[in-house]
Amino acid sequence: MSYGFTDRYADQIVLVTGGAQGLGRAMVQRFAAEGARVHFADLNAAAGAEVLASLDGDGHAFDQVDITDPTAARTWIDGVAADQGRIDVLVNNAGIIRDNRIENISSEDWDAVLAVSLSGSFHCTQAAFAHMRERRYGRVLSFSSMSWRGNFGQVNYVAAKAGVVGFTRGFALEGAKHGVTANAIAPGLIETPMLASMNGPAHEKLVGKVPMRHTGQPEDIAAAAAFLCSPEARYITGVVLDVDGGIGIGSSIR
Repeated sequence: MSYGFTDRYADQIVLVTGGAQGLGRAMVQRFAAEGARVHFADLNAAAGAEVLASLDGDGHAFDQVDITDPTAARTWIDGVAADQGRIDVLVNNAGIIRDNRIENISSEDWDAVLAVSLSGSFHCTQAAFAHMRERRYGRVLSFSSMSWRGNFGQVNYVAAKAGVVGFTRGFALEGAKHGVTANAIAPGLIETPMLASMNGPAHEKLVGKVPMRHTGQPEDIAAAAAFLCSPEARYITGVVLDVDGGIGIGSSIR
């Protein structure tokens, strides 16, 4: 897949979690198209192999990794650092939903959502930071959601994504003196398998709330990620970037 981009990421080592589908897939392809050597993780081995085969350039790799397991996350990241000599970028993208009203959310569904989005981001960042700090350079991008401000029937997802915002801002303060930035993206309604699972009337109702009156594409998120993780974004840290067609602005009376 050719995007005609420059080699902004030439020879950089980029890691992406949840890279086999949806937003992760788009980012993996974008970073590869810009010259990066991309190492991505996911639990879906078949989808991961398919994405790997689609990538431009050489030096890419897919690994089946459960990032909720701190040992597995560290083993993966330490292994990439040992093989490649460094880690330049970490994208904490993996996430799941287990939506329900609070009275119907099981403790297992609560734990699962926080384990992937929040604890998984922590495990991977902690492991990657050890390598970035040594070189005094790194970019960590984590994924929140427009839902972090609150959303009906998603208290577990909201808690996880709000946690990602707090985690990003706190880590940004620790990473700054070591040349490591930490930012987050809060996507709005993006055409992914997760959104596609929503029934027609609910989907149309949500789209109607977007000021731009349409959903975004995974490539819109990949473009924002490619900027925030680039050398050009060296003076940006602790930021949560809404990529949402304006839905985060609030309702208009007109």
